[in-house]
Amino acid sequence: SGASRATGDAAGIVTFDGRRLHLRKERGLVAQVFEQRHMEQLVGHCGIGHTRYPTAGSSSAAEAQPMYTNTPLGISLAHNGNLTNPEELRESLQADGRHINTNSDSELLLNVFAEELQRRRIRHLTNDEVFDAIRGVMRRCRGAYSVVLLVNKVGIVAFRDPTGIRPLVFGSRETSSGRDLCVASESVALDTMQFTLDRDVRPGEAVILSMKTGQLATCKCTERATHNPCLFEYVYFARPDSVMDGVSVYEARLNMGQRLAQQILSRFPDHDIDVVIPVPDTSRTSALSCSYTLDRPYREGFIKNRYIARTFIMPGQEVRKKTIRLKLNTIKSEFKGKNVLLVDDSIVRGTTSTELVQVAREAGARKVFFVSAAPAVRFPNVYGIDIPTRTELVAHERDDAQVAEAIGADWVVYNTIADLEQSVSSINESLSSFDGSCFNGNYVTGDIDEDYLRALDAKRGGGRRLHSGSGGVVSIPAVPGEVDLRMQSAANAVARANGTLAANGFHDVDAPDRPGSPCEALQNGGDSPEEGDSSSAEACEAL
Repeated sequence: SGASRATGDAAGIVTFDGRRLHLRKERGLVAQVFEQRHMEQLVGHCGIGHTRYPTAGSSSAAEAQPMYTNTPLGISLAHNGNLTNPEELRESLQADGRHINTNSDSELLLNVFAEELQRRRIRHLTNDEVFDAIRGVMRRCRGAYSVVLLVNKVGIVAFRDPTGIRPLVFGSRETSSGRDLCVASESVALDTMQFTLDRDVRPGEAVILSMKTGQLATCKCTERATHNPCLFEYVYFARPDSVMDGVSVYEARLNMGQRLAQQILSRFPDHDIDVVIPVPDTSRTSALSCSYTLDRPYREGFIKNRYIARTFIMPGQEVRKKTIRLKLNTIKSEFKGKNVLLVDDSIVRGTTSTELVQVAREAGARKVFFVSAAPAVRFPNVYGIDIPTRTELVAHERDDAQVAEAIGADWVVYNTIADLEQSVSSINESLSSFDGSCFNGNYVTGDIDEDYLRALDAKRGGGRRLHSGSGGVVSIPAVPGEVDLRMQSAANAVARANGTLAANGFHDVDAPDRPGSPCEALQNGGDSPEEGDSSSAEACEAL
């Protein structure tokens, strides 16, 4: 859709055939970016893929991923997350003579890794030296980052930041030609290609899928690792059929719905709810569990128009409001004369919630109650989720009654942060700490203070601008210094990662001059977080 291009969604894939890197990236969803003719040119035995929507940086084509630098060796990068010390890194890199061409923190990460690798023996690089370079990256970079890199003469390199905020998994499959290995943001990416999930990449751990030997090597690259998975991944971002950090997302959402119902019963024991209606799509699982616990019927009252783009990242509140009306329609018989409980995964700005309450009343609802599987969002997220400035958040400096008044509901109930944590940790008891910073203001990296948040408010308060650029299939020689970019005509590329994927088909390694088969397509969902805007499947696809 044109709306997806306008909002800055983008996708990209780079592959390696033993001699050349082949790159295709452009603005839009995966189905728009990759046509058959593009896939036929993405040849090779290994590669990485990426999708994103706008967060840090701007929406210029230069910020689309994978990003590439030809020194040393030839390195491509895909990054999911957000760095919290970009200015410090930019100054350091520029002082060392490296040119930074964009405002993207992903470009900073790429250059930090390239600089650290350059200090090693490039001509006789070993796994230990690559791991040592990653140790240097982890010493210098703060924030949240799950990273996959395609490094010429090395293979696929992946690592997860020392706090383990963003997810990263790897798996394998046996074929008649040998063993294939894959790294991805979510396990569903592995399932789609019939890989077996081996395990999660641990916080502060790095993984190398060797281009030379076809072997997997892992290393813990820091002694200061802690495990703090992002709670919003379980609430919203991840697909329900994914398993992350040993937790089934589907089961976690069932738990959220049960605990949400218990909150309702505790606060309103004499409630007069007639029917429970989810806001499509992510809240369905929680709404089903909530209705069962409340002993009230579950009904589908909203029908989603799947040809309308996501509303959360639409530019401007008025545009978002109009889009909501186009995106969701009501089955009026489920509302007329009833006291309706609307269940959503979260309430962020409140724009969609307000419209949904009004739509429910227009459909004939007698009362409209609104509940959220997530706690109240009162703080910005600085680790890679585009949650806006504090003053834009409907729960900022408001209690539940005031939020209900603001969105026009009869009452509002949220899950507590403790309920949310227990919904996840009850499935994997080894998880004892989480990143819930947008709910409680506790930033686990320890470097976020009031001055940082004020500066963030000022920066984001200026609004987002979407810039033009170009994308296409690019062939890049694997030998640095011989860059010959063959660009096809294409539209703009841009925005933030909600998923990364790397695949390495080692059965082609021994025949570098024989192109591998075209990339396989898979879905590894992610959507931007906003109530009533929960379809995560369409946003993230890769190799």
